[in-house]
Amino acid sequence: MPKLSSHSSEHIASTTTSGMMPAARDLIRVGSRRWFLQTGLAGVGGLSLPQLLKAREAASANGGNGRPKSVILFWLSGGPSQLDMWDPKPDAPLEVRGPFSPISTALPGVQFSEHLPMQASIADKLSIIRSVDCRSSNHTPITMQAGNPLARRTGDGKDGAGYPSMGSVAAKFRGPNDPAMPAFVGLANSWTSDVYEAGNMGSTFAPVKGLELAGKFNLPAGVEVPRLSNRNELRQQFDRVRRDLDQGESLARTDQYTQQAYEMVLSGSVQKAFDLGDETDATRDAYGRASVGEKALLARRLVESGATFVLVSGAWGYFDHHGDDVRWGGIEKGLKPLSPKVDQAMFALINDLEDRGLLDDTFVMMMGEFGRTPVINEKAGRHHWTNIMSMITAGGGMPTGQVIGSSDSRGGTIKSGAVRPQDLAATTFRHLGIDLNAHWVDQSGRPIPIVTEGGRPIPELI
Repeated sequence: MPKLSSHSSEHIASTTTSGMMPAARDLIRVGSRRWFLQTGLAGVGGLSLPQLLKAREAASANGGNGRPKSVILFWLSGGPSQLDMWDPKPDAPLEVRGPFSPISTALPGVQFSEHLPMQASIADKLSIIRSVDCRSSNHTPITMQAGNPLARRTGDGKDGAGYPSMGSVAAKFRGPNDPAMPAFVGLANSWTSDVYEAGNMGSTFAPVKGLELAGKFNLPAGVEVPRLSNRNELRQQFDRVRRDLDQGESLARTDQYTQQAYEMVLSGSVQKAFDLGDETDATRDAYGRASVGEKALLARRLVESGATFVLVSGAWGYFDHHGDDVRWGGIEKGLKPLSPKVDQAMFALINDLEDRGLLDDTFVMMMGEFGRTPVINEKAGRHHWTNIMSMITAGGGMPTGQVIGSSDSRGGTIKSGAVRPQDLAATTFRHLGIDLNAHWVDQSGRPIPIVTEGGRPIPELI
């Protein structure tokens, strides 16, 4: 993972996040006898498509049986304020409790910020974790997305210590739920800041850049699928190309995956999953037309189509509310207008998954890299705070309607029920049917455990 720029420049810099999807590109060259090989070798997330398919086949052999399981991780890039979202402290002094008022939720005695009314209304479908220990985390996605306190930003060119993200572990040990879909998809405008990859596990299991993937599977204008579906003609094309390239055994070994790449394009699964035009206006409005809402809807479409792990980030650093002097503003000017968008997206996703019968098989998490200071600063914001963070989970067939852990009276330290990064990983892998004692082998031949430092599934979620 490349070293990030200085902290101050990150907050002041301006980036463009206006479009959710890039324009589609015609990457399939129909008419050439090698068009389908070009399709198969069009890089997806740094891999050729045949390589990706081969990796999926190997990964699927390690996955659990039973119903397809998936994960959607909402990444609140920048660090969400626990006090101003899911762990308000109405009895604390003003400089601690902040400018927002608490509201009641569907759980008696449990309160959220007034700017999360939709999530409050479905609190009985959530687990609210108020005791996440993020002391090993930094201002990057590395530690929490890896679910591993040994994976850290070090600034020495060895960030993450080679450990993979949870999504990459899922890609290796579970694979996709449908071979026509990627196993691990990232939906983020800013990659380095918002998505952690595969470490030394290798690029085979890295996340696919979802916002670039859609255009790679569009057929060119004027070309219809039925025209390309003649299997006899396809076999003849393979035979001609084999003779032309004269690669003998090497080509023969790749034919299976090249043909699968061809089938992926013809099936239209990827292209269809990314087409939000299939959704009604009512559904799109329910999720919200903001970036995070559209990506949440896209995440539902992806897991419904067979992706296993989807990561959603609305924008780079959008929860980094230091104060009104930086890009994302402070609590009142920054978090207040942002909260309803995230509130709406999570509310819509949980209800939509439930209505479609997908919620019990989809584990949903919403979190960031750490929390915020328990005192409002002179800029009307809160700085980074690694002692504690709040987050929410839903689905996965796990218990809901509960608060897990607690913070002290100022929301600054863990009082009870600490949940560590490695516990999140163990909980996630258990949901996916992955053996918690599994190992992967690094480049030097060392076996590396997928769960480190005594991680165990969160007891309240079993």
